[in-house]
This record gives sequence, C-alpha cells and structure tokens, in this order.
Amino acid sequence: LSWIQHEHCLWNIMRLLLFLVICQCAINSVKTNKPNVILLMADDLGIGDLGCYGNRTLRTSNIDRLAEEGVTLTQHIAASPLCTPSRAAFLTGRYPIRSGMAAFSRVGVFLFSASSGGLPSEEITFSKLLKQRGYATALIGKWHLGMNCESSNDFCHHPLSHGFDYFYGLTVTNFRDCKPGQGSVFLKGVQKSLVIPIQITGITLVSLAIVQYLGLLKVPFQALGYCLLITAISLAVLIFFFYHFRHLNCFLMRDHQIIQQPLSYENLTQRLTKEAMRFIQRNTDTPFLLFLSYLHVHTALYASKNFRGKSKHGLYGDAVEEMDWSVGQVLDVLEKYNLSDKTLVYFTSDQGAHVEEISSSGEVHGGYNGIYKGGKSMNWEGGIRVPGLLRWPGVIQAGAYIDEPTSNMDIFPTIVKLAEAQLPSDRIIDGHDLMPLLQGKVTRSKHEFLFHYCNAYLNAVRWHPGNSESVWKVVFFTPNFSPEDSNGCYDSHVCFCHGGFITQHDPPLLFDLSRDPEEKVPLTPETESHFYEILRVIHQAVDNHTRSLHPVPDQLSWDNLLWKPWLQVCCSSLLQSCYCDYDSEGRLLEVHSG
Repeated sequence: LSWIQHEHCLWNIMRLLLFLVICQCAINSVKTNKPNVILLMADDLGIGDLGCYGNRTLRTSNIDRLAEEGVTLTQHIAASPLCTPSRAAFLTGRYPIRSGMAAFSRVGVFLFSASSGGLPSEEITFSKLLKQRGYATALIGKWHLGMNCESSNDFCHHPLSHGFDYFYGLTVTNFRDCKPGQGSVFLKGVQKSLVIPIQITGITLVSLAIVQYLGLLKVPFQALGYCLLITAISLAVLIFFFYHFRHLNCFLMRDHQIIQQPLSYENLTQRLTKEAMRFIQRNTDTPFLLFLSYLHVHTALYASKNFRGKSKHGLYGDAVEEMDWSVGQVLDVLEKYNLSDKTLVYFTSDQGAHVEEISSSGEVHGGYNGIYKGGKSMNWEGGIRVPGLLRWPGVIQAGAYIDEPTSNMDIFPTIVKLAEAQLPSDRIIDGHDLMPLLQGKVTRSKHEFLFHYCNAYLNAVRWHPGNSESVWKVVFFTPNFSPEDSNGCYDSHVCFCHGGFITQHDPPLLFDLSRDPEEKVPLTPETESHFYEILRVIHQAVDNHTRSLHPVPDQLSWDNLLWKPWLQVCCSSLLQSCYCDYDSEGRLLEVHSG
C-alpha cells in the first residue's frame, strides 16, 4: 500500500512539474511574441537621398539593407512638413491639430528651450503604452516637443514625462546657431522684424525730445526717461539672448540633467550611436522600445573625421553616410545578440528635405526629394513623402514594395498592437495598423483620405478610392515661391502658411498622383470628366474630418513660443555662460579606465 501511495505521490509531482513547464513555456511564448521595436528617424532627409529610393551617388548600404530584408513604402506620408507637429503626430498617432501642436502663427516649431509649450501631458504616446506592457523605453537624440511649463525643473513636456525610461539628447533641435561659423536661422528674421520698430521708436523719442526742447509740447522728463529705460532694457535683453543663444538653447541632456552646455559636435553621432547600442545590450532579455532620433541631416551640418570629405555631395553627403554607418552599428548589435528575428526596425524622416538650405559660401546644405516638388514646410509631395522602411525577418515580407498611402501616424497603432496593449478608446487615433499590409494579408491601405496641414491650416487632401488605382490630391492653397521660377521660398528660408505668403485656389488644384506624382499639371473639368464629383467627395470628407476636431489649447501660440527667462535651464550659472561638459569628462574617464 505504501508503494502505491509513493507512486501516486511521484505521479502528482510529475504532473505538477509538467504543468509548471507548460506555464513557463507559455510565459516565454508571450515574451517572444512581443517584439523589440527600434524606430530610426532622420531629420530633414530627402526621399531621394537613399539608394533604395533611387540615389546612385550617396552610399547608404545599411539603410538599403533594411529595404532588401523588409518592406519599402513608396507613398509614406509625414503628418506635417515641419519637425514639431510631425513628431507629435508620430508619437501619438493623431493629427497634430488634435493635440494643439499645430500653429496658427507663422512659427510652427519650438525655437527655444525656455518656451512653455509642448506635447500636452493628456496625450498618450506609444512609449507610455509600451512602458505599461513591461517594455524598457529610451529616446536617444532629438525631442523638439517642449520641456517645462511653469518652472525650470517641472519637466512637464520632457521625454521622461511621456513614457520614456531613459533620455540622452537634445530637447529642442539642431540649429545653425548651435555651431560657430554656420550662420544663424534667426538673424534675417530678427533684422526684418526689429529694424522698423527700432527706427520708429528712435525717431519718436528724438522727436519728443526736440519738441520738448523747443517748448512746443511739454513732455514730463520722467515719462521720457521711462521710455528710454524700457527701450534700453528691451534691447539689452534681446542682444544678451541672441549673443548667448548657443549656450542657452544648444545643450545635451541625460534624463533630467544637462551634461554638456553648449553642445559639442565632436563625435556626436558616435556618442548617440554608442548610447543606443548600450541600451540594447542592457535589455537583451527584456522587450524594449528604442527611438533613435538622429540630428542628421538638419543644419548645422556636421560629420566626424572618419566621414568628413568622403562623399560626393559635400558636407550634406558626409552627414548622410555617417548616419548610414550608425544604422549599420545598430543592426550589427542586434545580430550579435541574436535579436534580429525578434525586432521590428523602422526607418523614416520627419519630413522632406529642406531645399532652401544653402550655406553662406553657396554650398547646398539641403537634401534631394527625387522627382517630387517642393520640400520641408510645404505640402507638395517633396515636403511630406518620406522614406518608410520596415524590417522584421520571418514575419514581414522581404524585398517588397508597397505603393499604397501610409502615414507616419500608422506606427502608433502598429507597435501598440504588437505589444499587446490597448489602443485608447477615449480619442480618435488617425493611424492604422500596418501589419496586415506588411504581411501581404491585404493589398489596400485603410487610409481612404489623408489630410495635409500647413501648421493649423488645412492645405490639401489625398483621396484613394477603394474601387480605383487613382490617388487624387486636392490643394486649397500653394506657397508663393521666391524667386517665382524656383522650387522653394529662398527669400524667407522656409515657406509660410497664410496671408501674403500663399495663393488660394478656387476651385482647388486637382492632381492624380498615380499619373502625375510630380504634380506638374493640375487637372481641369476639361481634362478630367469627374472633376466636380471628386471635389464634392473630398469636400464631404473635409466636413466630416472638421466635425471630429475639438478645441484644445494652442501649444504653439506666441505666449507658448516666446523665451521665458524663468524657464531657462543652466548647468552652472549665467555668469559662467551656463557652461559644463560632463559628457566629455565621462568619456575621458572611460578611456583612462579602459
């Protein structure tokens, strides 16, 4: 009897062990089913700058490898042709107009670290949702979605407040003003904006003094003195700010701490790349989300010694090829730790190339948008049609091309679903899950309509009817190019969205992008028999879309854009010009300890 009891006990133990093994396998299966996600975003890269999109002179073998081993989207659209709104849409899966990240003023991006605007805390980013599902999350590189609200250390808009565990990078962006000798993006605008007001103020004060002296009008000396004092203080603050712009706005942070102020460009891409590789190495056994947001190829252009002077396209080409090297390093570390098959990799640009970027010496510092018209800040195809490459070996098609309208907003629902997180049900998500398209389960994009905003103004609409191969694009207004026969707004450096900077079209311009992707010849009622029917359908879509919008605070209002001294972060003191360099010190310690 004891033998039977003993055997029965052993059998129960074996069943228990088997049950535990099955449970562990199920847990491991769940873990492996949740892929790692690496999002690689260039800044101002033209779709025509990459070999996989037709470039034959720049060497981009690592980025091209993503195309060979994955899917190439040939009609991948940025939700905005400017950095700040495009990145807001990318992170939230929503048109930037819904979050207040689209400007009604002329300036459509954040310019200062001490601005109070930014991505609202109420917005749900994919990083927040993946973090909730146990992902390690990191942003390395450019943020450009605000930092503080009311004090210099509340960090309400900071990446760590939007779901990232780790941040190493810039909270604003890479400006010409950040690199000595590269000119200024502000000087021309400041000169245009301030010369006339200063002249008027000066003439007024001198006139008042003369009238007072001649006795024609009695002006209290105290009032005159106050006017002079206010004018002098205003000018002094302005001169101080622009003289110290580099120190106040161009700095490198690790999490909430400034580690280099002002930013040094020496081996900057190598530092960003090393941080990305270390993050991957720290999380080989944990699902992770890495958003590597390159500073390349926004001006000021830079390249390290190993790449400077090596390309066929000057400093711009050097920067593209250095970025390609960085992509290769990231792919290599995935191979090293056997993570390639467990990782979805995505490569894109936040918008098209900045065609008006020309250095003071006349060298072209902007990229190439291929056959497409216009560039950054415009809703011509050159401004919004961007690279879209996705690779996940064994899961999505390899070497496939998809010529369906897709959006950078689609990444949000795609990776949220892959992480087995729930899409928010309390708001409209404008992106669609790309996986059915990437795996060949469907051949049509879910985007019947895409709405193209120039800041907060609806500029154009794309319509891809379900029963047609046509992709209709209606354009309500176009930027006034300067010079007129050029491909951009060279006189103002970027194109603007309203007033005398644009031409309204009634009826709007109509193109069929499937036949005229270069947007050369607008269709007319004589050349397109369905002209008015197409306009009617698109106007109805606009009405439906407009009704789905709700008023939200304008994060890019002048009040939120302007520099606020009390929000200024400084790693030392203003007397020391906010100088520190803990990043270089850390690297020196590494070298000596090695």
